Amino acid sequence: MSQLSNVNVNSGSNDRERVDITFPNGDVRQVLSGTSILEIARSAGTSLGKNAVAARLNGRLVDLCECVQENASLEILLPADEDSLPIYRRSAANLLARAVKRLYGGNAAVRLGNSQVAKDGFYYEFELPSALSADDLHAIEREMRKIAEENLPIRGRKVSRAEALVLFRERNEPYKVEAIEQAPEGAELRIYEQDEWADLYSEPLLPSAGRLKAFKLLSVAGAYWNGDSERPVLQRIQGSAFPRKEQLDEHLLLLEEAKKRDHRKLGRELKLFMFSDEAPGMPFYLPNGMSLRTELENFSRDVQLRSGYDEVRSPFMMNRRLWEESGHWDHYKDNMYFSEVDDEAFALKPMNCPGHMLMYKNELRSYRDLPIRMMEFGQVHRHEYSGALNGLMRVRTFCQDDAHLFVLPNQIEDEIGKVMDLIDRMYRVFGFDYRIELSTRPEDSMGSEELWDEAENALRRVLEDRGVDYVLNEGDGAFYGPKIDYHVLDALGRSWQCGTIQLDFQMPEKFDLWYIGEDGGKHRPVVIHRAIYGSIDRFIGILIEHYAGAFPLWLAPVQVRVLPVSAHYDDYAFEVRKMLRDAGIRVEAEVSGNKLGYKMRAAQQEKVPYVFVVGEKERESGSVNVRRYNGDEQVLMSLDEAVGALLQENCERQ
Repeated sequence: MSQLSNVNVNSGSNDRERVDITFPNGDVRQVLSGTSILEIARSAGTSLGKNAVAARLNGRLVDLCECVQENASLEILLPADEDSLPIYRRSAANLLARAVKRLYGGNAAVRLGNSQVAKDGFYYEFELPSALSADDLHAIEREMRKIAEENLPIRGRKVSRAEALVLFRERNEPYKVEAIEQAPEGAELRIYEQDEWADLYSEPLLPSAGRLKAFKLLSVAGAYWNGDSERPVLQRIQGSAFPRKEQLDEHLLLLEEAKKRDHRKLGRELKLFMFSDEAPGMPFYLPNGMSLRTELENFSRDVQLRSGYDEVRSPFMMNRRLWEESGHWDHYKDNMYFSEVDDEAFALKPMNCPGHMLMYKNELRSYRDLPIRMMEFGQVHRHEYSGALNGLMRVRTFCQDDAHLFVLPNQIEDEIGKVMDLIDRMYRVFGFDYRIELSTRPEDSMGSEELWDEAENALRRVLEDRGVDYVLNEGDGAFYGPKIDYHVLDALGRSWQCGTIQLDFQMPEKFDLWYIGEDGGKHRPVVIHRAIYGSIDRFIGILIEHYAGAFPLWLAPVQVRVLPVSAHYDDYAFEVRKMLRDAGIRVEAEVSGNKLGYKMRAAQQEKVPYVFVVGEKERESGSVNVRRYNGDEQVLMSLDEAVGALLQENCERQ
């Protein structure tokens, strides 16, 4: 952010009024009404004029072509400012579209679709006469650099809906026309033009493409127009861009590392899970993957049972009327699976909440019974479009580590605090840092505004009383209540939304839940929905990438592999294996007859935490030669000592 001083722009007619501009450092300077922000930046010095990206005018993000008409606050954005990165990426997407138009036949052959700045880059969608491949990206990128070198200015101007429609109809751009027609009434439409080129953007671009030095095209894939499977498939080209080349290089290295850690690749190599066309989007857990999943469930189960939870199990399929009663029908029916039982409509459950409501209602409850904490590892089914499926990260059936806490109104904040402590304790075991969001009432919510306000204020008080930093996420709550979401940060710094705490005054009303109060009357409980892993399947995918498949000992499907130096020591290898198994260690003995070096490399590739090598010396002394994964040092230990060390490490969950 620049700090301007001694700015006094006097260009233009003397008939124009002077207006006061207030800068972030508190300085106030005068300029002539109608002066562009770019002129103001240039007047402050060559460097600022050259490096200015965009600005905030009275808090509104604008491009440098914007003119100041009245007294205003002004902040000039520079490349290092956080708000500048999306502008570079939006400008790179614009540059990409120009290059594709030049290379593939202009308006007659190429039609422009959606353009979007994404979390890690940008994309632009095109209707093209033929399919592109990854090899075509190099030619497109070269053309982008040629256009950037021309360094023509990019100018933005506001247009009416009618003017925008005329412009893009003349250019034979039906997707742009459709987007304009669907824009809300009164929406500000802005055209950005460069030479003969024009495109539609709602937010600023750079003043010229010549400012783009660090960009890279990464992939091309098909994408339905507006995500609608009934509409045409366009070609989506994805890329990334940064203000500086060093930032791009760092990002590309991160992407390479992410490819190595891809849970789909490692899942195959480590024999954790598989998928089949016989059940699209539904994972099959192989023995190694099932071992990992079981350990995660057992860890969570142990922590929760010690924290006063009771484990329950609800049916996979329930009557349609239950989902109508709960409100899920109106919000989830398009993603639910249905069947018919005894001439009645049933549905596979998309979530566990209604089953837990029925369990609460199953018996008379007193205020002395509350809080009641029900937890379930509940398998749910939700239909996802085939194009959205992504390994374990997006599936059609998954297990939620769900819990529902039925509490008195005066227990809300204390119970939420305990849940936050529980989540923190579990995430720390995996080495996860995290950030927290508070999500408020969505447009499709149910229930009164008063109850929503009460619920939102309760969550806000807990966060603020505990001194927790959080981000407000307006309008992203569940349809039945506001929520606190946990976003964990993995080893590569990527963010994944996992845990959630949701406060619900609506379900007790829907299911007519009550308890007998101290006064002998009926009262409504409040429900706290809670998940820690979220989807266990997705959490496994996150862990695979977080650990790059090299799991800590307590999670590793195979914790120890025993390797005899030759077949003469197979019997001793089996003895070691038995002792480890009897101690509860997951162990294999490799007696294939392959040479020791080959067996060592295989164990390394399969990321087995410990290798125990046994030969004559080890058999004679009742010992093992221990080597840790990715370690060079071998340590001779007695078998009893080795088992004790493994058990201790297992308990510590390092």
